[in-house]
Amino acid sequence: MGMVKVVGLVLHPRRDCGSAIEAIVRWAASRDVTVLGLHDEITRIDCDAVEVSAEEMVERAGLLVSLGGDGTMLRTMRLVEGRKTPVLGVNVGRLGFLAEVDLPDLPGALSAIDEHKFTVESRTAVRTVLPDGREVSAFNDIALVRVPGDGLAHVGITVEGSNFVRYAADAVIVATPTGSTAYSFSAGGPIVSPNVEGILVSASAAHSSFNRSLMLSPDEHLELEVAATSGRLAIEVDGIIQGHAGAGDHLRIIPVPAAAQVIRFGRTSFYERARRKLRVEGSAQVGGGDPSDAVVVDSFEQSRYEVLLGGELAGVLHYRRHGQQVELAHTEIDQAFEGRGLAGRLAAGALDDARRRATPVVVTCPFVAGWLDRHPEYADVLAAPPDPRPENSIHTGGNLS
Repeated sequence: MGMVKVVGLVLHPRRDCGSAIEAIVRWAASRDVTVLGLHDEITRIDCDAVEVSAEEMVERAGLLVSLGGDGTMLRTMRLVEGRKTPVLGVNVGRLGFLAEVDLPDLPGALSAIDEHKFTVESRTAVRTVLPDGREVSAFNDIALVRVPGDGLAHVGITVEGSNFVRYAADAVIVATPTGSTAYSFSAGGPIVSPNVEGILVSASAAHSSFNRSLMLSPDEHLELEVAATSGRLAIEVDGIIQGHAGAGDHLRIIPVPAAAQVIRFGRTSFYERARRKLRVEGSAQVGGGDPSDAVVVDSFEQSRYEVLLGGELAGVLHYRRHGQQVELAHTEIDQAFEGRGLAGRLAAGALDDARRRATPVVVTCPFVAGWLDRHPEYADVLAAPPDPRPENSIHTGGNLS
């Protein structure tokens, strides 16, 4: 990568990226570099970027900068799929996993790019053709997901033309190594280094006796077949529903090695982020921080609210969406953070969020039900009377997953 003359920006649809954009525009101005932004994104911000279409940005930019979280990074990689244009991921807002640098490190990252102190790593994508004939690509995962109210996902896995195994599950997930820490991970799959070439097949909440993940080589032919007994399934591509599949549908999965190039500043940052996000390390040494500093975020990729204290994941409240309603299902607080009222912070955060979105709430988590009895001011958010069971559902111990 020679001197970059044109930089394209891809922005998170809601987060405030203003300070990051200013830093990039300042850097660009002092180096005679042109900054491009997408029509519908850059109009929200008063800055010196040139408005272009996505096609023109990909055509002209020597570097793309993703400002946001994982979703923005995935969208940027899909935008440049098949090209050599490198992508720099910058985390803006809550902890992301795919971005290489956090916002405070952006000026240093731009200097490192000037001085060519970085490496470029390839990322594999997975591609399939939907039943309606559209071709889609994912850099995390393609998942066949049970539709609430319909039957389980009964999906046959065919490798190299022969039936290998059949899953009965809530979802069957085909992930890239990058995507091993996303949906596949919450389904119990392994963490795979992004430097491995391979495709991971996992089942979420498998009801079949076979529930293990498969790791395939990118040159092996993989096909998913929806069995006659299966319910209707949503096809999620990097977490976005792109279509549906039913009995008899076949999805051929085509791995695309080196589909995108990402900028890395060190080999270890993946594992540092993995530790931070997945809390792989023991929790005995954590536990500083004042509970009033706790932050509740909606980790919608994992269908849970997370309470963070000092940047550490302290607890989660799992939810499920059912049409227009949301079900608050289960609260867990990490044992290192017990006894500080964080479960109540999670309950309040989830209910405030539901009220803001005008989403009726169904409560099956006994902890939240008990908390609501003590906080009748939230009764207006409920879709149905809360479950009166008294037992406490806060589970403690071990890692959160």
